[in-house]
Amino acid sequence: MNEKKPYYITTPIYYPSGKLHIGHAYCTVATDAMARYKRLQGHEVMFLTGTDEHGQKIEDKAREAGVTPQQFVDNIVAAPGGVLDLWKLMNISYDRFIRTTDDYHVAAIQKIFKAMYDKGDIYKGSYKGKYCKPCESFWTESQLVDGKCPDCGREVMDAEEEAYFFRASKYAGRVRELLLNTDFLEPRSRVNEMVNNFIDCEGGLQDLCVSRTSFTWGVPVDFDPGHVVYVWLDALFNYMTALGYQNDKYDEVEKFWPADVHFVGKEIVRFHAIYWPAFLMSMDLPLPKKVYGHGWLNFNGDKMSKSKGNVVDPYLLSERYGVDALRFFVLRTFPFGSDGNFTNELLIQTINTDLANDLGNLVSRTTAMAEKYFGGRLPEARQADPALDEPLTALVTSLRGRYEEQMEKFQFQNALEEIFKVIQRANKYIDENAPWALAKDMEANGSRLAAVLYNLLEAVRVCAVLLTPFMPESCGKIFDQIGAEEPARTWESAAKWGVLPAAAAVSKGENLFPRIDAEKELAELERIQEEAQKTALPELETEPLNPENVDFDTFCKSDFRAVKVKHCENVKKSEKLLRFTLDDGTGTDRQILSGIAKWYKPEDLIGKTLVAIVNLPPRKMMGLDSCGMLISAVHTEKGEEKLNLLMVDDAIPAGAKLC
Repeated sequence: MNEKKPYYITTPIYYPSGKLHIGHAYCTVATDAMARYKRLQGHEVMFLTGTDEHGQKIEDKAREAGVTPQQFVDNIVAAPGGVLDLWKLMNISYDRFIRTTDDYHVAAIQKIFKAMYDKGDIYKGSYKGKYCKPCESFWTESQLVDGKCPDCGREVMDAEEEAYFFRASKYAGRVRELLLNTDFLEPRSRVNEMVNNFIDCEGGLQDLCVSRTSFTWGVPVDFDPGHVVYVWLDALFNYMTALGYQNDKYDEVEKFWPADVHFVGKEIVRFHAIYWPAFLMSMDLPLPKKVYGHGWLNFNGDKMSKSKGNVVDPYLLSERYGVDALRFFVLRTFPFGSDGNFTNELLIQTINTDLANDLGNLVSRTTAMAEKYFGGRLPEARQADPALDEPLTALVTSLRGRYEEQMEKFQFQNALEEIFKVIQRANKYIDENAPWALAKDMEANGSRLAAVLYNLLEAVRVCAVLLTPFMPESCGKIFDQIGAEEPARTWESAAKWGVLPAAAAVSKGENLFPRIDAEKELAELERIQEEAQKTALPELETEPLNPENVDFDTFCKSDFRAVKVKHCENVKKSEKLLRFTLDDGTGTDRQILSGIAKWYKPEDLIGKTLVAIVNLPPRKMMGLDSCGMLISAVHTEKGEEKLNLLMVDDAIPAGAKLC
């Protein structure tokens, strides 16, 4: 058995930028299951989670919402439906919650930044390159995929500003050695990706930009006003500041550091596996024992994202099926190190098969028969039948070892599979021993019937002990139904047979996992989803139809053509106008000015195929000729007028006439 030493486990601190979905809960539920498992074993556990609240994205969203950045993050973290609310709903048993806006953390980050600067590992320079605002990530041109962010697939922006840099290149060799020759990063499949793409790539590991001057919402660099600390240096050190590193809020660094494991999503493995150890090397600090990069929880094959309209609402799912069923589903169904595809069909199938048919049926049948045949208290006289009993008892008594082996590797799906092998065997044991047939002659078969039911109750007890990290509330109810008091709920008891007292009070109780009518439920979920999508659509007002008729000959005089954008730029001294250089198929460039600068960036339009009326007389705009008009759709959204350029298939050649 593992030594009872302190155990430190973390989940990423979440960026509070909008509505949370089941994908956000996935990693935290897994971390919670691991923390509960370690507590079950007797370890003193520190389970840390929190929120990463700085950065340009937060500042922009706060501005759009008309509030300060602090008000914005406060609302999302602490308001109904926010991070704290979701963790409460999902029964997350964290020991500490950190916010990177906490005073003690801010002060600690300033000390850390200055210490790295004084050592010469941070230096001042100028950044010029590509930046993904949603990911808060810097990229070189060669690292982009089809010109977009390799992590999230979104557009990147050009960034140029004065900045401080961390000498990541100085630690490239040590980080490479760490990744290739230790088990610091798992699953192992992620190691080659990190080494090949970021260390052994052309140009090697690049120094990291660790301050920004283009926005203000961040930890100020106290010795150079105007600079704020880059969010990833700020965020990563939360794992130590939350223990009291460089602050006097806590004093537990010596007890819990180095961390036993950081659970992180695969999209942020780069920061945790490369830059985090390099930061710690710079500060001469011990490295965490392991970083485990799990996969994404996808929805119908696509990564869950509010912007893609495929958010799966954990509040709705928990209300309909129960929190424990939802926790169980995400860890039972998907291997933790790989991507998983969430579907409503799979959720309902898992609940019906594993929880209703297997576990729920076993508990219900066993407790019901104990009540019916013995009034809820089994007699001590029990007649064993080794030939019938040993296949079940042997599987139960060896379960904890098999389960522990998988849990230590973070293979939650496999650990649950071992439990359900026992549950399925116990259901088979009922059929083999036919308690209802034994009950027909209680005088002759009563002691054998008592043995059968006791064996089933013990099997249920051991399974419930090991299921507790995954479904704590449901397992508590199972213990109550089978009469298992505290000594029979412990880790030690899960390796023993015969722990449940013979006179334990058994009661059938509620049906823990009712079977779901899949066809009706899927139809209802589809209806709910459609309603949610309608509700999410912005309130739009379109221009009223013009009642005045235009004769056909007049309409035909307008020459609509496909035009391709060769160049686009802002018009100087104008906040509204963009100047387009267009290929209209004639061989001579056409210039059109359009008042859409509020809604489009010039660089985003280059290469697009638009629609223009090309036979309008030229007119002067800001001293420039505009030879035609680009066609846009106009509507009003939340009281604000918006324009959307009409874009057509790029396969349509320049100059093609639209009719």
